[in-house]
Amino acid sequence: MGKLEEIVRQFCIRGDVESIQCFGCGHINSTYRVRCRDGAAHIHYTLQKINTQVFHNPHQLMANVQGVTAHLRSKILEEGGDPDRETLSVVPARDGSVLYQQDGETWRVYTFIEGAVSFESAEEHPEVFYNAARSFGQFQKRLADYPAQTLYETIPDFHNTAKRFRDFQQAVQEDVCGRAREVVPEIDLIRAREADCAVVVDLVRQGKLPLRVTHNDTKLNNILMDPVTYEGVCVIDLDTVMPGSALYDFGDSIRFGASSASEDEQDLSKVYLDLNLFQKYTDGYLSQAAGSLTDLEKELLPFSAKLLTLECGMRFLTDYLQGDTYFKIHRPGHNLDRARTQLKLVTDMEQKMAQMQGIVRDCLRQQA
Repeated sequence: MGKLEEIVRQFCIRGDVESIQCFGCGHINSTYRVRCRDGAAHIHYTLQKINTQVFHNPHQLMANVQGVTAHLRSKILEEGGDPDRETLSVVPARDGSVLYQQDGETWRVYTFIEGAVSFESAEEHPEVFYNAARSFGQFQKRLADYPAQTLYETIPDFHNTAKRFRDFQQAVQEDVCGRAREVVPEIDLIRAREADCAVVVDLVRQGKLPLRVTHNDTKLNNILMDPVTYEGVCVIDLDTVMPGSALYDFGDSIRFGASSASEDEQDLSKVYLDLNLFQKYTDGYLSQAAGSLTDLEKELLPFSAKLLTLECGMRFLTDYLQGDTYFKIHRPGHNLDRARTQLKLVTDMEQKMAQMQGIVRDCLRQQA
């Protein structure tokens, strides 16, 4: 515990450190739960080492986190809520910074939110998916008046689907691993949808879609929930908070959460969009966010699910063509399996687009 305890003590924590243990299952940052004793009380903190290979400018990242959490705290107080539970609280370092850097490593501390859990899946408790949608919808609603243009892009062009398409085209042309001939149907499928890739990017640039604060990692496990009621407590993992379109967060939630199969399912007959899950998420999301979204944003919600799925499929296939250099793989052809799963979802969404649009309209009528 020696080095970690020394690092923790560089922050304005209360009490004496009793233990430090690895915590969570994140793939990017290294996370620890710190237990301190202050008199008769126990206080817990979250210590994280930021992965600066992914986030090249941690000071800009933390500027985003501080700005967004301060805004959320004010909204939560206005609503009569508890900001110490309903948003992340940054613990400053003793020198007044929010980061501590040592030996090329960058560290931060949050207060630990007690009595809340995260879920990797909603299979055992289906209401979790609806409540996750409410939480992300509430996140968007509370930040609707935040000046998104003041945020830094911690990962530039993260959801610039038009650029993702250009990167894909380059990977096909270069074909550094000689794999392009194996995936001609997949390449053709993506190329046939080139026009889709620029839709949201162009509308934001033209001012027809508003620039919003976006979370950009709207997985189920990025919401802390009450272990008894399964209601959302706090949206976490704000490292990818950036300026973008609300459609990015909604679309990626559907891509990941409303699929009938895992992201790397090899039997494509098992892969389809579950319309019941789509309805559940849409209903939960719009119950909170409907009043802060424009008519065009609402209209494009179904399209956003297809767009973000297409983007993800492109990224997996691009990485496969380039030799699996970005996404971790656990077997040969893993990225190709992932790409095929996403592209199967794209075609299924296209066939169900009218039904998806009808579900959105029904949900909006219920909210009116």
